[in-house]
Amino acid sequence: MNESFQWVSSESFEQEARQLTNAPSTGDEELLDAYSQAVIGAAEKVSPSVVNIEVSQRARNRRPGDPRLPGEHRGGGSGFIFTPDGFILTNSHVVSGANHIEVTLADGYTASAQVVGDDPDTDLAVIRINAPNLVPVSFGDSSAIRAGQVVIAIGNPYGFQYTVTAGVVSALGRSLRARSGRLMDNIIQTDAALNPGNSGGPLVNSRGEVIGVNTATIASAQGICFAIAINTAKHVAGHLIREGRIRRSYIGVAGQVVPLHRRLIRHHSLSVESGVLVLSIEDGSPAERAGVREGDVIIGYNNRAIAGIDDLHRQLTDGQVGREALLDVLRRNERITLKIVPAESRS
Repeated sequence: MNESFQWVSSESFEQEARQLTNAPSTGDEELLDAYSQAVIGAAEKVSPSVVNIEVSQRARNRRPGDPRLPGEHRGGGSGFIFTPDGFILTNSHVVSGANHIEVTLADGYTASAQVVGDDPDTDLAVIRINAPNLVPVSFGDSSAIRAGQVVIAIGNPYGFQYTVTAGVVSALGRSLRARSGRLMDNIIQTDAALNPGNSGGPLVNSRGEVIGVNTATIASAQGICFAIAINTAKHVAGHLIREGRIRRSYIGVAGQVVPLHRRLIRHHSLSVESGVLVLSIEDGSPAERAGVREGDVIIGYNNRAIAGIDDLHRQLTDGQVGREALLDVLRRNERITLKIVPAESRS
């Protein structure tokens, strides 16, 4: 059996080795460099619009030996300029109850700010400064983002100004409880690191467009942070600039979520397994005028199923103020429909 062998000279081998060694890299290095350039570009575009917010509030309770001035409490957070004439978007919990607000721009310029509007139910607020040469951000579309895409957070954690962190969108459509007790919907979850002081800062995409307002973290967790979708923030900010607040409707009941008996679910062909048990009714409220009674269980509003208090809150929007609606309740074993006209919430 004949076998043929092809011998490679040492000179040929050395030439191939040199070619491989000198060959340009087309692997991970280029990908990492592209990622870095995207983060750098987005940060450089947005950073001039990011502000540091310092707030003075009246402290109700001071501990003995507290070095602060009597009745003074200082805090802070972040925000970002979104109009050339000085409107700044931030979190409600950053500026709520402030006696004095001082804003520091990226170039070191400081200015006093006034609260234009505040909405604790969405944890958003608009403040305004009078300063020259302001650079507003560009808004993105939060409905177009996808889980896994790169995002960058910019803010002032623990007073370290203009800190940049990067990560990805971890999940969309989360719900988060505001400090007012209402449920905030359409929340963005991200693993871009946030810390105290980041609140109110922008969450941006790789093009440097703001897609969210950083708002909260879970203290006991790592890499679980949240931002309010910018589409929500734009809607709220518009109302705050025009009216200083967000109008919401109310019907005047206090209640709790209770499970429904299987027999009632089957008998009335209900699509929910729980409802809102009415514990008390405010005097002179829409609920009292509509004939709602303590002990009723609310299961529907305007032909929409109500399984809990959050479902009811979602229906009580500003568009429902003064508009007649149908309220479905279970009264003992009977299902009845009441006509109710929500009023504007005073809270």
